[in-house]
Amino acid sequence: DTDEIVETIIRLRPTFGAVNLEDISAPRCFEIERRVIEALDCPVFHDDQHGTAIVVLAALLGAVKALDRDIHSLKVVISGAGAAGIACANILLAKGIGDITVLDSQGIVHSGRNDLNPFKAELAGRSNPRGLTHGMAEALEGADVFMGVSAGLVPEELIATMAPDCIVFAMSNPDPEIHP
Repeated sequence: DTDEIVETIIRLRPTFGAVNLEDISAPRCFEIERRVIEALDCPVFHDDQHGTAIVVLAALLGAVKALDRDIHSLKVVISGAGAAGIACANILLAKGIGDITVLDSQGIVHSGRNDLNPFKAELAGRSNPRGLTHGMAEALEGADVFMGVSAGLVPEELIATMAPDCIVFAMSNPDPEIHP
């Protein structure tokens, strides 16, 4: 229960210096995090969101350096619109990557869909600048980067449609979206 989690963390606050939220599913993780940050006077970190996003950005910075690519011109596809996927999209948008397409289990997250929770709907307004509306095949065609943080599988044939020297982060666990 969201209220019970928040209240318990507030009651325990005097016993710790920071809060690390772990394994709280989206979308309730966003509300819990927001409410805990508002209520407490200490750092609040949600590993599924922030931990994944920080590692993704660091790995992408290394990849573009190794490939001598401009990070701002990349076309990025993120498979998974839960806590990790939304946080990865947010950190990459903040870094200045403008072409990010996010997919959930129903396809591309775009502003024309009426089945999005408020967090996905807000992200839809800031991502997908090419206005894509279908699925993985459309999103990956010509993409520079694929980031997988979902339980879905990606066929090799779709990866083959990506841009030359593409970057693939298949991070779903325990089974990645595509094996090396």
